[in-house]
Amino acid sequence: MNGLLIIGSGFAGMWAAVTAAYERQQAGGNFPIRMVSPDSHIVIRPRLYEADPDAYRVSLTPTLEPIGVDMVDGTVTAIHPAASNVRASMAGGETSLDYDKLVLAAGSVLKPLPVPGLGDHGFDIDSWAGAVKLDRHLAGLATQDGPGNDTFAIVGAGFTGIELATEMRDRLAAHGADGERATILLIEQADDAGPELGAGPRDEILAALADARVDLRLNCSVEAVSAETVTLSNGETLPCCTVVNTAGLVASPIAKTLGAQVDDLGRLPTDDQLRVLGFDDIYAAGDIARAEVDDAGHIALMSCQHGMPMGKAAGYNAARSLVGLEPRPYRQERYVTCLDLGRRGAVLTSGWDRQVEATGADAKARKQLINGQIIYPPVGSREEILAAGDIDRMPGR
Repeated sequence: MNGLLIIGSGFAGMWAAVTAAYERQQAGGNFPIRMVSPDSHIVIRPRLYEADPDAYRVSLTPTLEPIGVDMVDGTVTAIHPAASNVRASMAGGETSLDYDKLVLAAGSVLKPLPVPGLGDHGFDIDSWAGAVKLDRHLAGLATQDGPGNDTFAIVGAGFTGIELATEMRDRLAAHGADGERATILLIEQADDAGPELGAGPRDEILAALADARVDLRLNCSVEAVSAETVTLSNGETLPCCTVVNTAGLVASPIAKTLGAQVDDLGRLPTDDQLRVLGFDDIYAAGDIARAEVDDAGHIALMSCQHGMPMGKAAGYNAARSLVGLEPRPYRQERYVTCLDLGRRGAVLTSGWDRQVEATGADAKARKQLINGQIIYPPVGSREEILAAGDIDRMPGR
């Protein structure tokens, strides 16, 4: 028996593995569970806007080894559903990995922007390596003087861009720089900050950006980037050594190797069991999946809030299919957002209309609980880790 193969070691992949192992034990099954990823760590991606990104890469060995999930060090390059196998690039060369059931949880990548010079001179906090590169760049600026060293342009006033902009002065101070003298530009093509967050939290967001002395440029885009300048769509060319792209994500390109139709973000459409439409043995979870979260038709977002329960649901259904037990539909009725606003605290909203529930220090405490505890992998004894995989137990509890 080839068992369950999971592609990806992010939030969805990790929880798929833990829940599948729990269901395997509950059913008395003995099928293998393997996770293939180029890295045996999980990146705590929602924290990469913070200082010290080196700390936000956590080994999965203490979580997966005790529960009998095997790590395969490799990068999947193609999926062949007709043969029930995938091709992977490994240290010893290309190899084939067979499966009975597959959970595709390969995540997302930063959406490329067709801006001259951005790829060569820009930064991002989408990946751990990108965040570390930016952090080392900021540390280097603290010891230098020169045109543009105190100007920081952040492209995209969405969730990540707002969090980075309101955190930036403290990021600079952490490296010994004078963060108070910095010019921080937040550049957004739309006519509002946080356009995808709606009107609910907007007043709090705008107040936080004002408190942080962020120069918000709406209806504006970046036209070109060099090592020392940034050119905006209004014709300005400013001295600037730091341009950070936070302009959004698209699904991992591995999704397209299935040959299935994908949405405008490259995500694979799924049924209510998270099976990829047209592929009964392949499940998708996390950023790579286009899945309905409720009967109202809301679609899961590219966030760990949806990725973790989706991973649990995919692991549950895949494992139960392998032992002949009934699946259950993925549903996630409750939706909240918790946006860090730097020194002003945070803003917590609930529902898809994003009604504000808390602001300031209270919301900040919730944000720190989520980012510092809830989203981390379960550890402890074998029994404790397996218990965390119970689909009816929320991650972090």
